[in-house]
Amino acid sequence: MNDSAPPDDRAGDHAGERVDHHTGEAVTAPSSVSRRSVLWGAGAASAGLGMGITGLGAGPAAAAAPAEADATGTTDEHWPARQGETMIGVPFERRSTVRIAIVGLGNRGGSMIDLFLAIPGVRVVALCDPVREKAEKAAAKVTAAGQPAPALYTKGDHDYEKLCERGDLDFVYVATPWEWHFDMAKSALLNGKHVGVECPVALEMRQLWELVDLSERTRRHCMQLENCCYGKNEMRVLRMAHAGLFGDLLHGAGAYIHDLRGLMFDPAYYEGPWRRLWHTRLRGDLYPNHGLGPVANYMDVNRGDRAVRISTFGSPSLGLAAYRKEHMPPGDPSWKESYIESDMSISLVQTAKGRVIRLEHAVSNPHPYSRLNILGGTKGVFEDYPERIYLEPEMSDDEWGDFTRYAEWDHWLWKEHSDPPGGHGGMDYIMVFRLMQTMQLGLVPDFDVYDAATWTAPVPLSHASIKAKGAPQQIPDFTRGLWKATRPGMDSEKPGA
Repeated sequence: MNDSAPPDDRAGDHAGERVDHHTGEAVTAPSSVSRRSVLWGAGAASAGLGMGITGLGAGPAAAAAPAEADATGTTDEHWPARQGETMIGVPFERRSTVRIAIVGLGNRGGSMIDLFLAIPGVRVVALCDPVREKAEKAAAKVTAAGQPAPALYTKGDHDYEKLCERGDLDFVYVATPWEWHFDMAKSALLNGKHVGVECPVALEMRQLWELVDLSERTRRHCMQLENCCYGKNEMRVLRMAHAGLFGDLLHGAGAYIHDLRGLMFDPAYYEGPWRRLWHTRLRGDLYPNHGLGPVANYMDVNRGDRAVRISTFGSPSLGLAAYRKEHMPPGDPSWKESYIESDMSISLVQTAKGRVIRLEHAVSNPHPYSRLNILGGTKGVFEDYPERIYLEPEMSDDEWGDFTRYAEWDHWLWKEHSDPPGGHGGMDYIMVFRLMQTMQLGLVPDFDVYDAATWTAPVPLSHASIKAKGAPQQIPDFTRGLWKATRPGMDSEKPGA
């Protein structure tokens, strides 16, 4: 997954004050600082988080017209006015060759380049990383694949801006530390490029709204590249759910439970402590996308249902401090850090149709890896880790059934690529293949900026809910009412079939 092959580190921001166009309040950005200093400074990337968490954008316009109640009793808010036409159902421009750039060539970007190079009709035009050695190593892969040498952008933290100005790019792939995702996606969109971003797409509510607005104004797609949506089990369950095998859907669960303690304290893995420092800034679910994305697909969120509210509770923050005490020597910079991130956060998301999604995040304690991946309905339930299923009338007497018996429901992508290359069981390759396919054939992408914003919204909202002792936080309707119409998503048909 995105995390276990992390990107290279970057830091810094543009200085100055701006006005948040959704709240009308002034927002002061931190002054530009060096990559290393911000990585080791616990508060550097948290400036503006309070604004981002609470600035949901409802504003005075929320009272301008009567609101319509949904099945849960929640009323639709009147969100900020759309600045451009919707990106729902907008296809890519058809192109025989997709010209891409990769920004961030650490563990994640440095490995994903192999998958892009494995797909015919994809050309890697430019690479960006402030560590020139990493860019050169990636460039060697490009030339070894028989492609022309890519342009390298290695002159500091903001050289990606020059990359995005190129006229020979169709798609920018961002695989950097989280605090850079928003600025890099914004730069790509403003320069007329489609952009795909590793999780999470941004970290503040105002940033999510801005990406939605920019995507609509520029007519370019901004996508959360959520590889877990392309997992073999996830895609099988998706097709089974849409075929009605689970009956009427009632509940689901997703998670990111992964013991990252050793990796977060290993400077050779996460270069600098960028990921660990987020545990000094936020208390909620830092990484909801792996769990929420697949379940949202099962339930057609933004395609006939929508997420309306989230309540989150968090445990004490003890795991990282305990690990540091046992493993880190006196004088290590980590001893200056104070961890506030809950060792376990548990969120409940309710949809407009009354369904419930449970999200869990735990990376600071001993636990076998799990994404939960649960779906329940009136005819049965699927649970992953380990995979098992119980469906009526095939099963009875409270005995779990064999999920492998349902291989006929595998998505066509997995039938066509039964043994895909790459990590994470092949889901990375399936994701990249499908993305490039939709661009080459001029198809509508499997997910869009509204999905990116919805799947990422729990990051700031779970933090706000924990601070409010579990009080529900409203999840904005980033589609501005268009979620009510059913439309295609991940459960795609094979082109030409």
